[in-house]
Amino acid sequence: MNNFSIIYKILKALEAAMDYDEFDTKQISAERLGISYQRWEKIMIMLTKSGYVEGIVYDQVAADYCPHIEEPIMPVITLRGLEYLSENGLMQRAANIAKGIKETIPGI
Repeated sequence: MNNFSIIYKILKALEAAMDYDEFDTKQISAERLGISYQRWEKIMIMLTKSGYVEGIVYDQVAADYCPHIEEPIMPVITLRGLEYLSENGLMQRAANIAKGIKETIPGI
């Protein structure tokens, strides 16, 4: 699966969770997304470092190759994450429109 598809799914689930008091992190688990735990952990840390998600605490000791998430996690989407979803949605719609035009008008 494409990393950006995974990121979009995580952020979309966190956006939907804004309507609830609690969020079941199983909705965005590595198993649910069909990826390895190591990839999931790296993506969640990237989202946190980039400011798209908060509520993730991670640490790296000298013996570790990369940082690891500390439990419990309580991910929440940020304003920057909401902006990413908005921009990504607009780009997806524009791509779909362009694809439709290309299919209906030969020679483009």
